[in-house]
Amino acid sequence: MRRNLPSLVELIAFESAARHGSFTRAAEELNLTQGAISRQIRGLEEAVDTRLFVRVRRSVILTDAGRLYLADIRTILENLSVAAERVTTFGADHVLNLAVLPTMATRWLVPRIPDFCAKHPGVILNFTSKVEPFSFDAEPFDAAIHFGDNNWPGARVRFLCKEEIVAAASPATILRDRVRTPRDVLRTTLLHQTTRTNAWDDWLLHQGVETGARLKGPRFDQFGMIAEAAVAGLGIALVPRFLVEAELSSGRLVALDAKPTESDSAYWFVIPDRKFGEPLISAFSDWIADQARGSKEWPIKRNRAKQKPADRSPGGGLA
Repeated sequence: MRRNLPSLVELIAFESAARHGSFTRAAEELNLTQGAISRQIRGLEEAVDTRLFVRVRRSVILTDAGRLYLADIRTILENLSVAAERVTTFGADHVLNLAVLPTMATRWLVPRIPDFCAKHPGVILNFTSKVEPFSFDAEPFDAAIHFGDNNWPGARVRFLCKEEIVAAASPATILRDRVRTPRDVLRTTLLHQTTRTNAWDDWLLHQGVETGARLKGPRFDQFGMIAEAAVAGLGIALVPRFLVEAELSSGRLVALDAKPTESDSAYWFVIPDRKFGEPLISAFSDWIADQARGSKEWPIKRNRAKQKPADRSPGGGLA
């Protein structure tokens, strides 16, 4: 049972007085009288049964208990502010809240967003990094970009594209370790993606190279870090081509001459059932699918993954 809980007004007065070291300046900031601030602080001290301030000349100084209390109260007030902002934006018909894959969003999606915004002026897009599937009931996103299979309970998925996997390294690494063929990668450092533990084994097997040993090397949880590590000369990376297209074009990375390799999984645009058919989400679904089809960074042949029959509703192509 919640007893002696202070009011929000008292907490705001306390934080302001603590920040300014003055009841007078807190009153000016909050557009109140000094007497009102004093009464609120007194009420707060009675509620927590602890003295929070001591008066020194014309200022007030926090007690040890007051300093400890202030740290918690600031966190509470910040959380309340964030919660208010979130509830204001979530559900607005001009706001789209997307869960995205961090490296894919940074390197491929965000640079293309101005095109969508130009076609849909006034729309606000919010992005949050999510690397694993989640419940749309627990987290109120409007849609998500997902890499994996097309199974997401309670949602509809739209195929975007598969990815071409390349082995790439800096020119200095290629020269230093004399890397010319897929087999040569075994004598240099291999950079691994944490969630794709068998990626190097599968790639080498596809190239006709048997390792016979566990492949070691540093691990990274995002492809962006792997790409930067490869550019820095830390080893050779196995990455989706579209994520390192800029580095390949500039010559900071060099792709090995090897058999084209396509990932088993694919990228999907995921919409919760309760959001399916909403105009803004449908518009973004169509837009991102067009971007994926027309992207030069995905040069491989696009074979559609097995799906259920396409839904022809607005934003169709969803299974």
